[in-house]
Order: sequence, then structure tokens, then C-alpha cells
Amino acid sequence: MAKSRLSRDRKGAHDKRATERYLDRVLPGRPAKKSSRPAETVGESLAKASELVQTCQADEALAIALQALNQLKPENGSYTSEALPALNLAAEINLELGDAETARDFFSKAAQLDSDGSIPESQGGGAEKFLWLAQLSEEGGHDSVSWFEKGIIRLRSEVTSTSDPAVKVQRRKKLAAALCGLVEIYMTDLSWESDAELRCESLVTEAMLVAPDSPEALQTLANVRISQTRLEEARKALADSIDLWKDLPAGDEVVPEFPARISLSRLLMEAEMEDEALEVLERLVEEDDTSVEAWYLGGWCMYLVAEKKRTLTPAAIGSMSDKEDPALRAMLLSSRDWLANSLRLYQEEEYEDERLRDHAQELVRDLNSDLGNHDEDEEDGKDEDWESDAEDDDQKMDGI
Repeated sequence: MAKSRLSRDRKGAHDKRATERYLDRVLPGRPAKKSSRPAETVGESLAKASELVQTCQADEALAIALQALNQLKPENGSYTSEALPALNLAAEINLELGDAETARDFFSKAAQLDSDGSIPESQGGGAEKFLWLAQLSEEGGHDSVSWFEKGIIRLRSEVTSTSDPAVKVQRRKKLAAALCGLVEIYMTDLSWESDAELRCESLVTEAMLVAPDSPEALQTLANVRISQTRLEEARKALADSIDLWKDLPAGDEVVPEFPARISLSRLLMEAEMEDEALEVLERLVEEDDTSVEAWYLGGWCMYLVAEKKRTLTPAAIGSMSDKEDPALRAMLLSSRDWLANSLRLYQEEEYEDERLRDHAQELVRDLNSDLGNHDEDEEDGKDEDWESDAEDDDQKMDGI
């Protein structure tokens, strides 16, 4: 009986595999057999790199992104617009790794390929690279302004041109954030310019018009009002900003980023809203207990609260060692603990803000002069515990 074709094919495949194994043994140096699996496309590589970034594997992600970028580089060395997604991703990964200079170089290359941001965002174009270049500018000042304005022009166009309601909302929020970033430049680097205040007023007004429910826009409005000593308006804007997200979980997209809430706590302290500032700062240290600035601001805020209480309570003025006011002493002790945490983390994290360190040390010295040093507090605590235990024993004896 003749063998079926299927049987012959199986035998042939078996013989071929046997031959391959034999050649591998007798010719160990021969080139390895190429895999039949197709190579990853650039898009697949970039998707994999993005996933690795999300799982905190930025080094591995960067290697894949750079490999994808090399595949897109022609022999003449000039990228085309096809490289935009890879350039943007490489820049973002370098930011994740703390290499701002390299990130700026990649964003600059992307800006050269899409100079007005008219290439769709889905193809790596849009305003995002301009906004990053504004923040990463070495020169700051007018250079940052020019990049922000490029991004703002593009975002204004996208807001008016899109018919998708969800996209319009997203673009409005991004436009408001860019306008707020520009306000920050005019309040810092360019605050000396004669029209700085007018520009800030115009920009923050537009931000509030395009995104009235943006915590960042409200926070920026408060900042402008504080600079104008219009404190009641500033307090209302700050309260409205907090109300938008205070009951939401940390991962919610409405909750401002960690640095923005650090800035918010400073504004709250400037507006003499210390209780609200402490609520924000306590939440921040719950989310990240290694933040030098959060611990420092919390300690300073408690110090300010205690100073206010002293002013309103004449009997409490002076040394706290005699514990005339237990609540005030507890606040001062908490202040010192937060500041001590800040200084400890300052050393561990090799933080570089010397002004923060010097101020924290000054506050701790003041607190030590009122409270005594930590050792004395620990001894006080031991004595109190002993006295409490003794009282408990006496009560038990009385009950026998």
C-alpha cells in the first residue's frame, strides 16, 4: 500500500531536522539559522518601549526607542516626519531618567520636523514638544515665551477646529495649562517688564475662559491675585481649586500633579490659609514620604500656626518648657518633627536647595530654644508614661 502524501511530508520534515542537528554538531561555527519570526515593526517597538516606561523600566525602554529611531534614520542622517513618534518618546524617556539636556535635543529635532505643530498628534505632531521646550529652555525668559506661544497658537487652532467634544475638552485643558505656564514666566523671569502685570491678567483671564473648572487655572489666578495683594479674591480662587479634587483619589486625572500641589501649599500659606495648606501637605506625604519640600513646608506651616496661636494667647508667650498650653506645645513638637524629617531626607536624597536647608535649621533652632532638645522631650515622655502607669496601679489597688 502506497504511503499517503501526509506521511511522506512528515518523514521529509523529520529528515530535514535531523540533517540540521547533524550539521550543528559537525560544523559548530556555521551561521545560526535565521528565525522565521518577522522582525518587530517600528510601531511595535515604540509600543513596547511605552509599556516599559509605564512599568518603571525606563533604561530598557530607552534602548528599544533608540533602536527604533536608528531604523528610521536614512543614510544622509536627516530624519523625516516618520521619526516624530520615536523622537518624542526618546525625549520623554530621557526626562524620566533625569537627562533634561538629551530630552531637549530630541524635542528640538522633533520641532524642526514639525515647526508649526500642524502634523496630527497621532503621528507625533502637535503642540506638546513646544510646551516641553518652553519648560526645558536653558535661557528661559523670552526663549521660553516663544516656545509657549508656538504651542498656544497650535492649541487655539485645535480647540476651534475639532468637532469631537471629548477632544475639545482635552485641548482646552492643555491650552489653559500652557497659558498658566506663560503667566509663570511673566511672574518670575520677566517680572521686571513694564507690561508683565497686564500680560498676566490677559493670559489668566483667557485660561479661566477656556477651562473654568481647571484647578491649575484657578491656582494661577490666585497667584496673580496674591501678587496684586487682592487676598480675598486669591483665597476664593484657592478654595475653589481645592474643592475640584479634594475628595478624589490620588490617581484621578483631575487631581493636580505632585509639584503643582507643592506650589499650591505655598500659595495657601501666603494667603494665610494654613489649615488648608496642612491638609494638602499631609496628603502629599502620604503619597510620597520622601519629599523634602513637603516635610519642610508642613513643618513651617505648623510653626506659623503655633505663632498665630501664641499671638492670640498672651499666657502662652515665652518658653513652652513648662507646658502652659499642651495644644500649642503639641503643635510645636509636630513642627519640629516634620522639619527634622525634612533635614534627614535632605541629606539622604542629596537635595540641593540650600536656602530650604538653612531656613529649616533656623526654625529647628528656634523650636529647640522653646521646647528643649529631643533628648529632654524623650525623658519627659518616659516620666509621663511612668506617672501614668503609677496612677493606673494605684487605681487598681484602690479597687481591690
